[in-house]
Amino acid sequence: MASKMSVRTQDHFKEKIRRNLDPLIEEQELLVRQHTTAMTDKAAKKLAVKIGAYKIMDALKIAEENLKKAQNNAQSFFEKKARTKDKKDELSSKFDKDAYRYDEDKITYEDCEEQIRKWAKNEAQKFIEKLPEGSKLAELKRIKRVAEDQVMEADAPSELVAQLNNVFSKTLNITWNETPKKVMISNG
Repeated sequence: MASKMSVRTQDHFKEKIRRNLDPLIEEQELLVRQHTTAMTDKAAKKLAVKIGAYKIMDALKIAEENLKKAQNNAQSFFEKKARTKDKKDELSSKFDKDAYRYDEDKITYEDCEEQIRKWAKNEAQKFIEKLPEGSKLAELKRIKRVAEDQVMEADAPSELVAQLNNVFSKTLNITWNETPKKVMISNG
């Protein structure tokens, strides 16, 4: 039995796998991301209506707008009333328009909207996995995983080249020694 490959040789093979597959994976992820964004927008609207979130969110938005107006009025009032140096020095930072920050623990309309989008995005991603673009992405990631496993399990570079050539030619229609041009994943 031949000795195990050196770490340097394994690293070379893994890097070549990444050079060949990562651009294909990134291209497919971009296509999937486009679908995810569009489907998330649609799903978020439907989900918000379905669970009745818009009623709550609209009421919260109106309350936030009213709160913001009242806060601005209070800031203006106390800033105007702080006419003397002593009063200005003692003015709380909450009444200084440049220093005031919202309490980050408050639930806002945007928080609700973000939560709905998270739930909708998960639903959209599950659906996209069933689309051709999603299944191609999963297949490319599987091919990469199989190829990297073969690198770690191989004993000799020549044996590994034959194995990788077999994986690449059967799944991507390219040979190990050529650069891929298009994704051509077989369904079988």
